[in-house]
Amino acid sequence: MRRSLPYRTRAAALGLASALSLLGSLISSSAAEAADERGADDTRAPVTIVVSPVVSPGGTPTHGADVAPAPKGEHRVGTLSAAQDLARRLAGRHDVVVVLGDGTYDLRSPLRFTSADGGRNGHTVTWTSAPGQRAVLSGGSAVSGWSRHDAAKNIWVARVPRGTQSRQLYVDGELAPRTGLRLAADKHDRGDLVFTERGITLKDPALSYLSGLPNQSDLEIESVGSFTDRYSPVEAIRGNEILMRQPAWDNNTFGYDTLTAPYARGALYLNNSYAFLNSAGQWYLDSSRGLLYYRTAAGATMHGLDVRLPRLESLVQVAGTYDRPVTNLSFRNLQFSDTTWLDPSSPQGYVDQQSGAHAVGTYARPADALSSCQDGCPQFEATRNEWHQIPAAVQVSAARDVSFTGNTFTRLGDVGLGLGMDPNAHASGVGYGAADITVHRNGFTESAASAIVVGGVQPDAHHPRDGRMVNHDISIVDNTVTGVSQDYKDNAAILSTYTTRATIAHNSISDVPYDGIDIGWGWGINDPGGNAYYREAGLYEYQPIHTTPTTFRDNVVSHNLIHDTKQVMNDGGSVYTLSASPGTVIERNYIHDNKATLGVLIDQGTRYVVMRDNVVVGASRWVYVNSDAENPDTFNTKDNLITGNWWDVGPSRNPEGPGYNNRLLDNVQVTDGVWPAGARRVMQEAGARR
Repeated sequence: MRRSLPYRTRAAALGLASALSLLGSLISSSAAEAADERGADDTRAPVTIVVSPVVSPGGTPTHGADVAPAPKGEHRVGTLSAAQDLARRLAGRHDVVVVLGDGTYDLRSPLRFTSADGGRNGHTVTWTSAPGQRAVLSGGSAVSGWSRHDAAKNIWVARVPRGTQSRQLYVDGELAPRTGLRLAADKHDRGDLVFTERGITLKDPALSYLSGLPNQSDLEIESVGSFTDRYSPVEAIRGNEILMRQPAWDNNTFGYDTLTAPYARGALYLNNSYAFLNSAGQWYLDSSRGLLYYRTAAGATMHGLDVRLPRLESLVQVAGTYDRPVTNLSFRNLQFSDTTWLDPSSPQGYVDQQSGAHAVGTYARPADALSSCQDGCPQFEATRNEWHQIPAAVQVSAARDVSFTGNTFTRLGDVGLGLGMDPNAHASGVGYGAADITVHRNGFTESAASAIVVGGVQPDAHHPRDGRMVNHDISIVDNTVTGVSQDYKDNAAILSTYTTRATIAHNSISDVPYDGIDIGWGWGINDPGGNAYYREAGLYEYQPIHTTPTTFRDNVVSHNLIHDTKQVMNDGGSVYTLSASPGTVIERNYIHDNKATLGVLIDQGTRYVVMRDNVVVGASRWVYVNSDAENPDTFNTKDNLITGNWWDVGPSRNPEGPGYNNRLLDNVQVTDGVWPAGARRVMQEAGARR
């Protein structure tokens, strides 16, 4: 079990010294000696800054100084902030390597990197763990001091500061589930529930006890739909009526795949009460009293468990400006952990629309919205250009030549890594502008939302007012993604929206509730000429019909291994596309075990995409081209080439005839399990290479 170090970084003196002897791979001792803090003239020599504590003879960390004595040629500082300050002073003259020793660094606030923190004049700045060690940047705190609260139910309690809020708890590295009561198993099991403009009326007398629950404002309704996972906070329970907070309730009950009328699935839960602490592994936080409850298995105790309660929303914020972007900055072999995202607990809730995009604000709606706007309406279309994105634990915008290599993103309550998302998803307030970004050989697991999101969904994402906003040349290669999107189950494992030249290749993706890789956004509504379906729906009363292309083009999705997707949702595809993308290729991916849903979904507005040489096993339909069966102009899904793929069961769906021009050529069905050599080669080559 890792020890927890405070923000002033009691990074281990034991073990760090021996690890530093291995730094020859990063920097030679002679080069370090040549570049001291007083300023060496040899700009070829890199500089190493070691984050190391100032330790008294008795072993107690001394916080009175930031710089500890160090051997000649090595810079040793006592805090992360001191390392950052020193790196800034040196980065214009030297390559700089900031080395963090083994242990957990509990951050009081996120690390913020501006243009002053990147390499300048051709130099680079790298933040890394010491060789053979792993530094953990944590936005949470260890919870200790547990005592038995209810022996009969195996419930334990620990004190935390009053007012502490979190939507996540991590126990021995895994996300623990919050408490919940299932009100309906699916959309057909809602007969005892009446949805109103105020909330939900309960007809089942067995639920009358709910009106006596304490802390009713902690409660939430969650509805799991076909492609949405919506959270709406409770105001109070009066008699047999659950009264809901606004505007979350209004916004969650109109549009598409709504809380009140999901297309499929449709399980409904009342979450987050001490009274629902019925299963081992569940937890409940009484924020007002500062008490954290956890239920163990029968006979088990809290002794020896590593329990961490996250506090921060983000850990690292890399953000320059369009005039002065962050440049030449690298993060290697670090662990990013312990964040939460509190917006769904606010009156806004989580008004999910798809893959993390959610409505925020107050909007007009029809008086009869519960009947007239359950499959879209003009008033709902007014929300579309104002949707927000879930922020990321590690945020990058207005930056170029930034890399993430060999890191671990785990125990995160939001998106793992966010690149060039909308400004609302960046604490800096600066979005977009992510260019020449490398994401190689990282691991993503145990997170509440997507592993990686590239690009935004608002107008400046697809038709930027400033060319420097364009997200381009993003490389996402050889990463392993498993067990993400556990709380916001609509989130694709990897989402890339309006991006130019994104390469998503050789990644291994598994065990996710929704899609594996989603590219594109907008259902064709922002492409030249727009989408006729949304013209009829009233969207273009609120936005122009564009005449120029979006920034979504020349993307590659290749050699990915994607399996065990759709663990919860049934819409979407293991690979999924939206909108026109000239020059984009989906090739040599291996998709299997996706709960017999769609292998590849070529969804609304997709144009000019080539899908070739993929292997799809066990899908209900190996490829589904979402063109309207009656009119090719309705969804404007046209001009795609699907060729040379292998599949076993589940036919294709592709409306054909004049005007469609979606060509399915030379695809091969394998019914006996004997895959041709070309297909076997795709299977063997797919996935992350180590």
